[in-house]
Amino acid sequence: METMSERASLPSQGKGLLVRALVFSLALLGVYLLADGGNSAETSTEKEDTMASLSGVKVVMIIAHENFRDEELLETREELLDAGASVTVASSSRTPATGMLGARVTPDKTLQEIRVDDYDAVIFVGGTGAHEYFSNRQALDLARQAYEKGKIVGAICIAPSILARAGILRGKKATCWSGESGTLVANGATYTGRPVERDGRIITANGPSAARQFGRALVEALSAGVTSP
Repeated sequence: METMSERASLPSQGKGLLVRALVFSLALLGVYLLADGGNSAETSTEKEDTMASLSGVKVVMIIAHENFRDEELLETREELLDAGASVTVASSSRTPATGMLGARVTPDKTLQEIRVDDYDAVIFVGGTGAHEYFSNRQALDLARQAYEKGKIVGAICIAPSILARAGILRGKKATCWSGESGTLVANGATYTGRPVERDGRIITANGPSAARQFGRALVEALSAGVTSP
């Protein structure tokens, strides 16, 4: 049978257990917040480092005036901007350009106004409208000059055919929208069919679903200062 003193001690013991549990919970919370704060600081630092990595880097993205592929411009550009690069959009006209999905973008320059020496990378965006550059002397010359001057050259979707027709994919691994693979092969490239392919200073991608991966590959190449052919 419990004595009066034993009964009196039970509430006191319960309070002690409750206090210890509360202290333990607060300690765990403190450890979690400290770890999370460290992770947040690390993430912030990493973001700042990435932003600084392309500071001063200039990229020109060339789009068709009608029917460029929206994601291939917008998502790729976002990756470059987030990394700190400056991005110029060029087309065959300065009037608003229209994407296949309805995006409207006012180009900063025309192809005639582009000076390759002003940029670190020249990127051709795909979409059905990119056909306008397949036999466009200015577009082909820009691709050729950019490569010859040691710039990074990129193209996505059907646009790698522009690089192939410019003669800069010979002996290179490259990818593109599958319907244009024959053009790449006919001009001396090795078609891989991968979402994104990088061979030296040339980076190609196969379509809109690879736009962000394409953008990240460009950021990586520009950050590393690729100089190999």
